[in-house]
Amino acid sequence: MALPSFIRRATRRALLGLLLASAAGGALAQNYPDRPLTLVVPWGAGGGTDAVARMIASLMEKDLGQPVNVVNRIGGSGVVGHSAIATAPADGYTFGMITVEITMMHHQKLTELGPESYTPIALVNLDPAGFQVRADAPYKSMADVLAAVKANPGKFKASGTGQGGIWHLALAGWLRDAKVDPATVPWVPSNGAAPGLQDLVAGGVEFVPCSLPEARSLIDAGKVRSLAVMASSRSTLFPNVPTLKESAGSDWATGAWRGIAAPKGLPPAVAARLEASVKKAYDSKEYKDFMAQRGFGLLWGGSADFARFMAKADADMKAVMTAVGLAK
Repeated sequence: MALPSFIRRATRRALLGLLLASAAGGALAQNYPDRPLTLVVPWGAGGGTDAVARMIASLMEKDLGQPVNVVNRIGGSGVVGHSAIATAPADGYTFGMITVEITMMHHQKLTELGPESYTPIALVNLDPAGFQVRADAPYKSMADVLAAVKANPGKFKASGTGQGGIWHLALAGWLRDAKVDPATVPWVPSNGAAPGLQDLVAGGVEFVPCSLPEARSLIDAGKVRSLAVMASSRSTLFPNVPTLKESAGSDWATGAWRGIAAPKGLPPAVAARLEASVKKAYDSKEYKDFMAQRGFGLLWGGSADFARFMAKADADMKAVMTAVGLAK
């Protein structure tokens, strides 16, 4: 039985629409990029994320043959910049560097954005949390710290970021993994690791969980010791620092990370072109030397791996934030 003419016409129009969309997408990918690009950074100029983004941008320029302009969109504890990336046109000309906060902000109802709000391009950096104490502290291992905390609940304080920041959650996650109430170690909010470490040296707090690059100068000066790194393997920066597993038998691992992402709905061919360009930048000697000089950790994840990485990080952060009463 023949289909009615109006159905045949609708079917032809639908097929034509699909062919035109496919052709447009192919043409876009073939000519991409044909004008300058914008890389949005949700954090201020001069910081670590800004520095990494500018290095990536400069290397991508050489590969893509177009300027890659870095724009800092700050405010709202990272919400403004992350929103600017997510809401940009999905044409590959605006993308950005998203950070660990995207797995945390929505659990606090600061934004509706989460890892699924983006087209993941690549993970380019991970700095696991280290656990720092004063150089004259009596602890030899994280097992010693855990024993002291259990014996003296509420006595020891920690700092290194604001309430609910990544280093606060790193500590809370470890305590939770060790079946200890995170409230056992009161958190003293600070405007980052640097003031927290200064407070540690001065005796105001006993512990500072933060990345090893942030603690590097004080470790090298002999004022601070790192007892462990919250990762599956040791740091190349301080290979003598054991993992948390080695020091206390815990599999808990977390840290601050940075990755490239674009708005959701990016054409696959354009996403693949961006991923290839970022991979070329990541593999370059310039990038490796830059990261080593800064003490930043290297970790590559292509688009699929980056998506899985963020999904796990998001689930981990939700569990810890719920345990410490920060999830809303």
